[in-house]
Amino acid sequence: MLPTPDLIKNYIATNLDCTHLEVEGDGQHFSALIVSPAFTGKRLIQRHQIVYAALGDRMREEIHALSMKTLTPEEYQA
Repeated sequence: MLPTPDLIKNYIATNLDCTHLEVEGDGQHFSALIVSPAFTGKRLIQRHQIVYAALGDRMREEIHALSMKTLTPEEYQA
């Protein structure tokens, strides 16, 4: 079974406090806009690592490709 955008959105939201979350994709390639206070003070690579940790093994097993835009709530407001 291929993952859906809603399923990936649920995986992220379950394990990461998000104030805004959008996920789009076709079953293999996905893009996400993730807004979380957890990103405050973090560099881009650290933000992506936080999302990968939220997804856990699903990133290797279910999700082929995920491009992310990771913002703090303040960055999203601007």
